[in-house]
Amino acid sequence: MWVARSEGAASDIASLFWLGVLTELKNRGVADLFICCVDGLSGFEEAIEAVYPQTIVQLCIVHMVRNSLRFVQWKLREAVAQDLKAIYRAATVEEAELELVRFAEQWDGRYPTISRSWQRHWDRITPFLAYPPEIRKVIYTTNAIESVNRQLRKVLKTRGALPSDEALVKLLYLATEKLTKRWTMPIRDWKGALNRFAIEFEGRVPLH
Repeated sequence: MWVARSEGAASDIASLFWLGVLTELKNRGVADLFICCVDGLSGFEEAIEAVYPQTIVQLCIVHMVRNSLRFVQWKLREAVAQDLKAIYRAATVEEAELELVRFAEQWDGRYPTISRSWQRHWDRITPFLAYPPEIRKVIYTTNAIESVNRQLRKVLKTRGALPSDEALVKLLYLATEKLTKRWTMPIRDWKGALNRFAIEFEGRVPLH
């Protein structure tokens, strides 16, 4: 665990922090990363590519949709969400590009910032579309770690102020240890994903 003042700090400060985290992980034995799904934290993507230059960086689609809907009035959110779904559920990148064009034609009059944001991040949004549908679920969202974060926040909310960073780390460590006892189910479709990765990243997947 690493303690920082804020995960959303200024880009240069955040980049240094994430560089330190990733470099430590590499020094401790994390030799390679195939795909990193991230939620747009400042400096994180750049740090990943600096320490692991072969890694594919995928933006979390759930975060993209959630951020897009922040601009939309309540009564139109369902319609906008459905049109965004047509983009990220497309069969191919080419089909997704067509759906993004259709989305812009439909909604740019009201919410031009949405399509511009998707266009600006397109190279980070589309990597998961290179994989079959059953594997995309393993790649395209940070929901798994967000679930852990929600549980940890519940623990902190009941504690109030803590006397030191060390006390915070101890509390989170014990809470995480308790959480892991419930992790008894394998990741859905993981075997299929692993077989695909062995082909996609030939020579990088350990065979033992």
